[in-house]
Amino acid sequence: MRYLVTGGSGFIGSHLVEQLLKNGHSVINIDNFDDFYDYKIKIENTLDSTNQPTDFNFKEKNEDIQKLQSITNNDQYKLYYQDIRDLETLEKIFEENNIDLIIHLAALAGVRPSIERPLDYESVNIRGTMNLWELCKKHGIKKFVCASSSSVYGNNEKTPFSETDNVDKPISPYAATKKCCEILGHVYHHLYNIDMIQLRFFTVYGPKQRPDLAIHKFTKLISEEKELPFYGDGSTARDYTYIDDIIDGIIKSITYLEKHDNIYEIINLGESEVINLKEMLQTIENTLSKKAHLKNLPMQPGDVTKTNANITKAMTIIDYKPSTNFQNGIKKFVEWFLRKA
Repeated sequence: MRYLVTGGSGFIGSHLVEQLLKNGHSVINIDNFDDFYDYKIKIENTLDSTNQPTDFNFKEKNEDIQKLQSITNNDQYKLYYQDIRDLETLEKIFEENNIDLIIHLAALAGVRPSIERPLDYESVNIRGTMNLWELCKKHGIKKFVCASSSSVYGNNEKTPFSETDNVDKPISPYAATKKCCEILGHVYHHLYNIDMIQLRFFTVYGPKQRPDLAIHKFTKLISEEKELPFYGDGSTARDYTYIDDIIDGIIKSITYLEKHDNIYEIINLGESEVINLKEMLQTIENTLSKKAHLKNLPMQPGDVTKTNANITKAMTIIDYKPSTNFQNGIKKFVEWFLRKA
């Protein structure tokens, strides 16, 4: 099969690309190497996911990405340096390739940055996604997996969070864009028979995690014995989901879509294990055998107090079976981090 993966050089995307290639499939990777974090990380992700040496001689961004394309592109894998908001050049990719199914992971991510840049989040996460659906409509692509987020639940008082819960009260622009894409996705399914699964990811972590995310940031600051910003009283809690379990859920969603027609589903992918901020910090401290130097700060706007996934639907429909508990997941992440340091 030939899959198009958007955001295939990012954290989740590069893990997915690696697995799809290992499974013998062809992959088209669209990524715009956004400056949200250092593009060099995405180049290393790409080299690793395509089983290339990661000792890359960095020079200048555009030149480096062209070099990356020359190293990685072959009959089984193609990398396009492309912004999904640019419909005209995006269409050329669809014209050049026969695409069986799309896995759409590209987005402007992060709750806090979305409060500062709401219009950017709207243009990438909503308009960019609609561009893909417009091209699916035009080119007859009928299978689509879309990354949503647990942030759509906002401060939902009922736990664990279920796909049938009301999610009409998001508390950040990022969450609102993800909710919009779920709604618009159903429109394209209804009007144009695009079979679709929207996956609500719950706080994904593991090797290659973005450096701006809490587990990566905490691990770095503790290991370097630097001051660590600690928001709130430590009671906020997350359903942390290890990357291998997320990739398993995506692969099983792809398989389900390929075997079924007339599908529109929203599915939680979580670990169904809630860890509060204080416990997360202590687990990293214990794994590193170092104590954190905390700078206590108030809660930040847009942050939810708790996430907790009901994964019954995922277990029932796609046979999702998360297998990595938090302690083991942190151990694996820290081992990776220390190798990279």
